[in-house]
Amino acid sequence: MKKAENIIVGISIGDLNGIGSEVILKTFEDARMLELCTPVIFANVKILSFIKKTLELTAPLHGIDKIEQLVTGKINVLNVWREGVDLNFGQNDDIVGKYAIKSFTSATKALKENQIDLLVTAPINKYNIQSEEFKFPGHTDYLNQELEGNALMFMVHDNLRVGLLTDHVPVNEVAKHLTEKLIVQKIETIKQSLIQDFGVNKPKIAVLALNPHAGDNGVIGKEDDEILKPALKKLFEKGTLVFGPFAADGFFGNSQYEKYDAVVATYHDQGLIPFKTLSFGNGVNYTAGLNKVRTSPDHGTAYEIAGKGIADHNSFREAVYTAIDIYNSRADYKEISRNPLKTKEKQL
Repeated sequence: MKKAENIIVGISIGDLNGIGSEVILKTFEDARMLELCTPVIFANVKILSFIKKTLELTAPLHGIDKIEQLVTGKINVLNVWREGVDLNFGQNDDIVGKYAIKSFTSATKALKENQIDLLVTAPINKYNIQSEEFKFPGHTDYLNQELEGNALMFMVHDNLRVGLLTDHVPVNEVAKHLTEKLIVQKIETIKQSLIQDFGVNKPKIAVLALNPHAGDNGVIGKEDDEILKPALKKLFEKGTLVFGPFAADGFFGNSQYEKYDAVVATYHDQGLIPFKTLSFGNGVNYTAGLNKVRTSPDHGTAYEIAGKGIADHNSFREAVYTAIDIYNSRADYKEISRNPLKTKEKQL
């Protein structure tokens, strides 16, 4: 594995009419970032130079036409396309959506082929990316198809980690998706991620109930008693330190989350509303469960402030830091998990 300062961070550009380019450029204006990693932005150097000039940013860009040309200590921009693109900051544009996906799929291919070490994705618009060639709700579903493993949305900020049993599912369909198989798979994924990605030896995991007051013994829904509890019991008996289901309303308010290494929410907003409230704009969306590392900021395209130069880049910078930390943690885990007898046999 590479040393931290040599890690190649691939970056997909996201929606060019949003704040993605701005937060990327602001992140790497700090020269110290280039001592930590070598960024490669999958886009077009002329377009990024235009955005840089428009926003009066100073990050020096280095255009390349193939990954082998990247230079350590530079902000490399791999020209994924040549033609110009008309930009209208803050506007939803299907053409811009196509370029967002061209950047993302090119970066994913490079990740699969080990041309980059990890991937950080800038925000996309889930509506304008849809086409005959790309029919996925977002980044995570595509990565789940292209990479090995089972993807899981894991929101992280310092020691606060929130995983989801279901992510982009309508609220009225959540209960239908909750099966013992899904619950076991997702929690085992979180457990393994805590061990190999965050260095937690014996993780304690809390699970939030689907219904108010955990169903009140079936008075407010039976899913917690009939689906969640049996699945958690089975996991606990096999050695996973999983607890719950806990009533979600008071769990964060009384700081119960601080007692656990991860919290598992049953649906999207149940987990992300408290997470974003507590992470203060510095949260990171990590795709756990895959054989490669991918992170993203915890915000969207923010059309309402795009092109104004006022976007906060803290979450994107944290996404880069987190990806590098996880990459190094995996390298350490791989090293300590090697069978010493096999190593000795090879030496003989």
